[in-house]
Amino acid sequence: MREIHADVIRDTIAELAVKACCVMPESTLQAMRTASETEPSPTGRGVLCQLLENADIAAREQAPICQDTGLAVVFAEIGQDVHITGGLFEDAVNAGIAKGYVEGYLRKSSVAEPLFERINTRDNTPGIIHISLVPGDTIRLTLAPKGAGSENKGALYMLVPADGIEGVKKAVVETVRHAGASPCPPMVIGVGIGGNMEKACLLAKKACARDVDTRNADERYAKLEDELLELVNRIGTGPQGLGGKTTAFKVNVEFCATHIASLPVAVNINCNAARHASAVI
Repeated sequence: MREIHADVIRDTIAELAVKACCVMPESTLQAMRTASETEPSPTGRGVLCQLLENADIAAREQAPICQDTGLAVVFAEIGQDVHITGGLFEDAVNAGIAKGYVEGYLRKSSVAEPLFERINTRDNTPGIIHISLVPGDTIRLTLAPKGAGSENKGALYMLVPADGIEGVKKAVVETVRHAGASPCPPMVIGVGIGGNMEKACLLAKKACARDVDTRNADERYAKLEDELLELVNRIGTGPQGLGGKTTAFKVNVEFCATHIASLPVAVNINCNAARHASAVI
């Protein structure tokens, strides 16, 4: 049994919050560089060059890539041989979010209640925390800030098995077409297939937090990722919605078991920055 103090979790989350909001993942930067050279639209190429310049300034000056630093979504893989001391895990994560967003001068976007008063919590807590128990004696933390422009354009489809692959493709294309310029394309798109209503959405969110240079380990789903990307880029939304072939950098797909009568499909969209950062304690 390995002991990990809650303060270590707090400080790690605080560092990840600032890093995720200010430093674009290298795989996304590389995809953006490639697109800036291959995008046929002059306007699109210009937009991509501006996005690259913005990312460079943000990293150098430790300033947010985007003013919407989002809700803090945290994926935690906790080893079964870990014992957390000095406090509760979720309290430590939320303390880290507060520390990172306040001391890092990141915009606080969380309201305590969603419908009536909508009063800002002033420290961007509580975070959206997803916990998995895994083998081992470490904790892997991934923080993925999620802004509203992209999050608001996600969708859930409760398909039936007869809809099949074509139904999945139609759902993804329909979602991206409806999203238009709101998610600040080129997008990174996460697709969750299987489970039930909430599980499909969680799979889609996990897919959004994958690097753009990764592929699904199942070759059938990896091929589907490629096919979906091609379909999405035919829509013509282009960089920042100004037209072009680079509507998305990547489509990531995650799947799991489901009911014999179900085919849930969730589509979650990230902006061009596809912000996320990870650490292992």
